[in-house]
Amino acid sequence: MKQEIFDIVKSSSLAHGMTEEDVRALLASSQVRRRTVAKGGILFQEGEMPHGLYLLLSGTLVIKKDTFSGRQIFLSELSETGEMFGEVYEVLGRPYDMYVEAATRAEVLEIASSLFSLSGGDLSRPALCVQRSLMRIFARKAYYMHGRIQVLASGTLREKIVRFLAEHLGEDGTVQLTESRETLAAYLAVTRPSLSRELSAMAREGILEVSGRTVRVCDLAQFESYL
Repeated sequence: MKQEIFDIVKSSSLAHGMTEEDVRALLASSQVRRRTVAKGGILFQEGEMPHGLYLLLSGTLVIKKDTFSGRQIFLSELSETGEMFGEVYEVLGRPYDMYVEAATRAEVLEIASSLFSLSGGDLSRPALCVQRSLMRIFARKAYYMHGRIQVLASGTLREKIVRFLAEHLGEDGTVQLTESRETLAAYLAVTRPSLSRELSAMAREGILEVSGRTVRVCDLAQFESYL
């Protein structure tokens, strides 16, 4: 299992630019530990102060938020091995405004904040490597959020869908969705049924062809009219 964890971390965005020796030194640190979360268990609660960042080793986690009325809002899903999350809250020193629940039995790698805090702390080579990686990751997330703002600023749901698909459209006119329909709905800030209805309507009108997670643009002129 140690080799498997090493391989996951080495291929993650956090270890970009690290040597194998750097990764092994990071994993050997007392500030890094493996945690197991049972199905239905909570990794951290809303309102809790962060203690570090996390890398998903196995399983599926969902990010949720409860409203004042008690309604549960699905925000996102984490299922990609090596996916990192939770780092922004720690760097900003702000409590979580959501919680993470295990949809299946899951394992995560927890890296304590003392190892990557930008306000001092551990200055070992692994810590400096993590800090450098975080700066690059934050820049990429800022770019991602800029793109999301452009999508959400679109007027109608159809315009949001078209703008999102246009950003990921391949030369062959298709988009391979990497997320579930529920995750895409959360990204677009709409309900899953609303998203499904609109995609079905666009398929009936001959604009799109939807097959599983593959979306093909059939009528480019009509598709682009919503940009």
